[in-house]
Amino acid sequence: MHPRILRTFLAAARTQNITRAAEEVHLAQSSASDQIQSLETELGTALFVRTRQGLRLTEAGETLKPYAEALLSLADEARAAVETATGSQAQALTIGALETIGAARLPRWLADFQRRQPGIDVHLKIAGTGELLQAVARGALDAAFCFDREPLDGRLGRRIVATEPLVLIGPPDTANTSKASGLEALGASRFIATERGCIYRHLFDRAFAEAGLAPPAIASEVGSIAAIGRLVAGGGGKALLPRMAVTGLLATGEVSELPWPGYLDKAPLALIWRRRRVQPPALKLFLAAAEQWGPIVRPVDARPRHAAPSPS
Repeated sequence: MHPRILRTFLAAARTQNITRAAEEVHLAQSSASDQIQSLETELGTALFVRTRQGLRLTEAGETLKPYAEALLSLADEARAAVETATGSQAQALTIGALETIGAARLPRWLADFQRRQPGIDVHLKIAGTGELLQAVARGALDAAFCFDREPLDGRLGRRIVATEPLVLIGPPDTANTSKASGLEALGASRFIATERGCIYRHLFDRAFAEAGLAPPAIASEVGSIAAIGRLVAGGGGKALLPRMAVTGLLATGEVSELPWPGYLDKAPLALIWRRRRVQPPALKLFLAAAEQWGPIVRPVDARPRHAAPSPS
């Protein structure tokens, strides 16, 4: 089982589509299909079945998947260990981040790292939380910054490097008219939120869940944090977002900060990396530098609490 073939197999399992898998591993579709067929021939069993929804792993394929991941991980570690021992490892890092973190936090942090380590090239990739975590797990990213969320793949390490306040925003004309009387009252408001699966939507839903309430109905689902801020400014509704995503809009008065009666008022910002027996030197230096960027804190206590009533 050659590592290149195992990478193609895992890409097909992940994407459930041979064309997308071929693109991911930089092969022609016919070459990717040939690799899957050769692996099935070697093992003497089918690893995928075709459905209307795409490729689906057979029982044999599901059995192979964790072994393929472990074999590739071990191969990567062996390569890194040899390169470290011989001093031949390229001094480069590929870091991933959510869009808002990449725009608001990383410029200062990455500039600080590159001042300390000018010989290390740093590449930045912007993506959603799920894509970032998968890329770190399979070694496509050295590390990623995202908001902390349980559970985490056991292959990954995590360090909380900062906490980011959450802010409830509304159109500018709601600044003096909105009175906080609890999450129950807010449940009747029009809210704009990101799509399900996005960490910001997770934080929004969690805020109501921890108060024992069902999340309110969503008036609009939007894939861009910047667009959500603009929609709120235009009167489309309210939104709960990390403060760093709307600092500019608050400063210019285009949106108003409203009282937030919920318990969950901050989100832990985590640095995620893949655990290895031997870490690449550049990543070790990056992890060490990250300890200087902010306080190392515990994740936000997730025990349900009810906010105290606001004074009248």
